[in-house]
Amino acid sequence: MRPRLRLFNGEDDFQAVAEPPVTVRLGDVCEILADAVLTKRGWIEDFADDDVQVSADLYEVLSTYWHLRPSA
Repeated sequence: MRPRLRLFNGEDDFQAVAEPPVTVRLGDVCEILADAVLTKRGWIEDFADDDVQVSADLYEVLSTYWHLRPSA
């Protein structure tokens, strides 16, 4: 499917088309995000409030890790 470009003219009468989900390996995402955080890339902040879906078991591991990590 070719990407469709749209010209935004300021009118609110258009309907947003939902983007299809994209599947990527967690290892790839972690590597990219770790590099972006370490190099202080500005786009990380642009997406800080975006929601992401993770599996229930990964959420459990992340949640447990966050609560058990040593505090500074």
